[in-house]
Amino acid sequence: MKNESLQAMRRLKLNGMASAYEATLALPLHQHPNAHEMIAVLVDAENQSRSQRRTELFLRASKLRYRASLADVHCSDERNLKKHTITTLADCSYITRAENILISGATGCGKSYLACALGNQACSIGFKTLYFNLNRLTEQIALAKADGSLLKWLNTIKKANLLILDDFGIQPIPQQVCIVLLQILEDRYEVNSTVICSQLPIPKWYDYLNEPTIADAILDRIIPKAHRIELKGKSRRKNLN
Repeated sequence: MKNESLQAMRRLKLNGMASAYEATLALPLHQHPNAHEMIAVLVDAENQSRSQRRTELFLRASKLRYRASLADVHCSDERNLKKHTITTLADCSYITRAENILISGATGCGKSYLACALGNQACSIGFKTLYFNLNRLTEQIALAKADGSLLKWLNTIKKANLLILDDFGIQPIPQQVCIVLLQILEDRYEVNSTVICSQLPIPKWYDYLNEPTIADAILDRIIPKAHRIELKGKSRRKNLN
């Protein structure tokens, strides 16, 4: 009967439950839980197993640049980054409120690492996350236009609870990319959250976009409901945090 129960759990893809049941069977008989405790143990094990698999799936799909953790992000006055800021963002309630995060600072100061740590945290809580640097985003837009899949690709971006756009402002942005970026941000406005990392100070983003009408529209969709983090200090490339 025990073997049949294990096999049934495996067939039903209750792998967390099966592993916990198998571990319980390996215990001495006097250590076996009663029926009510056993049910609680098995349900909890299955729940944890599914949560872990979901997190791993979201992390693979996100294509985050770094496997970063908020616990490893260094906070200090020198970096202009307070622990309270990280604690406030750690529960990802900003995502449920559809708020954005704008991270600026000099090269190597840890913008991408912080953004990826936020992405990792979002995945672990159960939010679908996507990461692009601006060059890759530009390439994806060109490919999607070429094969006629732009609308489908935009719908995929729209469904992500958290979108991370890295390296914003490093290279000139073509007008066609600006137009698509505006569509992306319009789809996400007051629905989902976006993190943008840039070496450019936020006041210079308007000039970078280089087209007043589009610049106004883009900034109007990201700045009003945004947490701003301006990182300072020396390059942290060696530590990646």
